[in-house]
Amino acid sequence: MHAHLPRTGPTAATSPPGRTPRRLAGPLALALPALLAACTADAPEAVPPTPTTAPAPVGLDPARDELAALAAAAQDRHLVAGYTLRTPGAPDRTVLVTLATDGTWRVDVPGGALGGTADVSYAVTADGLFQCALPSATRPGTPGCVRLGDRDDAVPRRLDPRVQHPFTDWLGVLTDRRAPLAVSPAQPPPGATGSCYSVETTSTSINAPLDAGIYCFAPDGTPTAVRTATGTLVLAGPPGPAPATVQLAGPVMDGEPLGTATPDPTASPSAGTF
Repeated sequence: MHAHLPRTGPTAATSPPGRTPRRLAGPLALALPALLAACTADAPEAVPPTPTTAPAPVGLDPARDELAALAAAAQDRHLVAGYTLRTPGAPDRTVLVTLATDGTWRVDVPGGALGGTADVSYAVTADGLFQCALPSATRPGTPGCVRLGDRDDAVPRRLDPRVQHPFTDWLGVLTDRRAPLAVSPAQPPPGATGSCYSVETTSTSINAPLDAGIYCFAPDGTPTAVRTATGTLVLAGPPGPAPATVQLAGPVMDGEPLGTATPDPTASPSAGTF
């Protein structure tokens, strides 16, 4: 006879495949939400996408940086120097530039007024801005000066020969990184030496901060050449030592300054014009 064993219920080891024992469903159901929350907490925060176009680096304009450094050195130069001025349709002239150690300056411009027939000098002293009439073959006489304003004032446009600016206020524009300028290396004008740069204004304003052209400097900041629509200035020889301060070309008097325009021969001279 065969012995009959009592039948028992299914166990975990003998449960049909894919069927979870009823007694484990409760603990798993409680553990799954906790596991999911832990995984979410450990996940790294989302990183914003990297821009496809990086912002342009600031201050990476070698030509402009070089020119600004040379112009800054020029602001510290004190000298007396002659410059040959070449303008179309006129003989070469010598412009004398004096930059004194106290910050005063004087620029003598042959043919700088009355359509090229009068010699003038512009100067800034502790007393202000002056224009002086210089004796010449076409206008003999004694020199005299007229005060145009304070030392920081600009020369009025109708009086301005524009020759003095490369040695005075335009140096400040060349050092200003905010000025609307485009700068690139350039070849020196004929007879000039030094490092030269083409300077263009990028502003549409009629009052540009300086005249577009070519500006050249020696390594110590000495201006060696400037070429603009006014003409070309080229250093004529080694600069000399600067005086402590500049002197006006003559006494200050009442009168009208000399304009740059050619006078009308049919018009009567203005009273007080020297």
